[in-house]
Amino acid sequence: MLAGLVPLGASDPAYAKDVEVFTSSLKGSDGKTYSVTNHLRKSLADAVSSGSGTRREWLVVWAGDANAADTTGGDLSKPPLSVDPPKAIEEAGDLLPGADFLAVIDATKGSPTYGKVVNTVTVGPLLENEPHHMQYVWHKGDKIYAGGLFSDATYVFDVTRLPQVRLVGVNLPQDTLCGSVPDAFWVLKDGTAYGTYMGGPDVPGPCVYSNGEIRVGNGFAGSPGEVVRIGPDGRTLAEAPAASKTPEAQERCESIPELPVPTCANPHGVQVREDLNRMVTSDYVEPRNIILDPVKAPSSYIRRPTVRVWDISDRNRPTLKSVSFLPDGPRHNRLVHHEENRAAMETTVTNQPGHRGAFASTMSGGAIYYTPDITADKPQWREVFDITTANKAANPGGEATGAGSGGGWLGSGGGWLQTSPDDRFLFHAVIGRSPGTLGEGDTGSPGMVFVLDIQKLVAAGTKAQCRIDELSEAYDGGRETDCPALVSVLPLRDDTSGGPHWGALDNFRLGPDGYYHETTQPHRLATSNYFVARTGIDGNHQVCVANIDPSGRLSLDTSFRDENKGTPCVDFNRTHWPHGNTGSAKPHSMLFVIADEDVR
Repeated sequence: MLAGLVPLGASDPAYAKDVEVFTSSLKGSDGKTYSVTNHLRKSLADAVSSGSGTRREWLVVWAGDANAADTTGGDLSKPPLSVDPPKAIEEAGDLLPGADFLAVIDATKGSPTYGKVVNTVTVGPLLENEPHHMQYVWHKGDKIYAGGLFSDATYVFDVTRLPQVRLVGVNLPQDTLCGSVPDAFWVLKDGTAYGTYMGGPDVPGPCVYSNGEIRVGNGFAGSPGEVVRIGPDGRTLAEAPAASKTPEAQERCESIPELPVPTCANPHGVQVREDLNRMVTSDYVEPRNIILDPVKAPSSYIRRPTVRVWDISDRNRPTLKSVSFLPDGPRHNRLVHHEENRAAMETTVTNQPGHRGAFASTMSGGAIYYTPDITADKPQWREVFDITTANKAANPGGEATGAGSGGGWLGSGGGWLQTSPDDRFLFHAVIGRSPGTLGEGDTGSPGMVFVLDIQKLVAAGTKAQCRIDELSEAYDGGRETDCPALVSVLPLRDDTSGGPHWGALDNFRLGPDGYYHETTQPHRLATSNYFVARTGIDGNHQVCVANIDPSGRLSLDTSFRDENKGTPCVDFNRTHWPHGNTGSAKPHSMLFVIADEDVR
């Protein structure tokens, strides 16, 4: 552990001589050194420790450096950059690749440093990781697992002593030869994690998984993907094939180039019920095709309509139990990849004993699906909500259809999806659709977070009746009495760049004993307005917090403000960071986290 001061230059007097540096490092499986460096704003850290005595809660945000490598094909048609020297110097931080990082933000409501970035924890030596997802929820003692979409690396962070962070593991491409493009993680009670690796094996051809099975893949970021079990030290414990042994051909599952055995296996979302020994993953898209902007993917059928359920009785041998093709819905869409069942980005399980259901959402199709029993041999999934209903409530008089409601050609109806711990509510983030996406006259659809009341549906168990099978239900909600009810819509769209893609629930409350305790009724959530810049869906790079009242209604927390602009939400488009004048950053995922000594 090293300590010192980092000078940030005369242009940044607010940070000069105020940043303390701590570095932790380890050797990767390739023999190289990997490290994280904390850049702790000492004045803010001192203010936290000498404050009112209230223990602190933190929002940890996994963010990438924004630079010239984020250029999309559409950017190439824009005028060249100004050659004005002062402006060029000012913009240099946004052009040159810098380190990706965790931002540690004070999330203690009422704190004088609420919303301020107290620490930035840079990772090295890899640049351009394209930080993506961490796990969906953090519990005391958990490590944080964080994936790099482009680097094919997963970092494991120790957050027991927040606001300081240590690196305790790194999983590299050679550690997961049968999969690539790590997406999302679920941490088990033993501290290990399952991660979805959305892309194919590093090298085209046959790959042997840890259970001895063989699948043929078409290469890095292609198909089929896999599920990896990773230890808290970053070691690979198991690689499990997501693809069936036999062709998955109920609907078209195309890959580029084509595979000898067709598969839709590109797992993105992952959630687990350890008490039921079941894991659910959802297939999104063959990933290398999402960064081809403006040359869009040549086939609508690389957007997957499938959800997979796994038996995890043997934690190191996840066994694929079922592959379900989500049914199409009643909408008549102009494009095949806007059909309701296309691009199954996310899934979320129910949580309470006696409940066995799970939900899935589609990014291009803009619909939510449900199955009442993930332990069934062949789970039956049905559409239970169309984002058209939420669009209609958020933007009366606009083009309501949920098709492509998550970012145009990709669609982003199906971003972050999460049940509340008490199984009362379902939360969903939607990027929104830019005007004109569906053709002339299309007014677009809003970016937002919305809340559904799912109590009746979940309570019905296997007798659930809800099914969206008529066009009127897509616009007005299901007619069956157990269909999810729209409780609240919080519009969060930036008119030029889209709305929120990811989110996290705050599963802690401060108790009368002065310590934090987990709660089944979260009172706020955080969202990030960023997807993947190279797709053309960039976002405005803001992280916002919303309050959740007991009835499930959302309201923007206007006290969570940017320390530079003074406006609601923390803006990652800034020149100065504790680690340097590196310019704008891209916040993708976040977690509410508390130092171990402050939670019971």
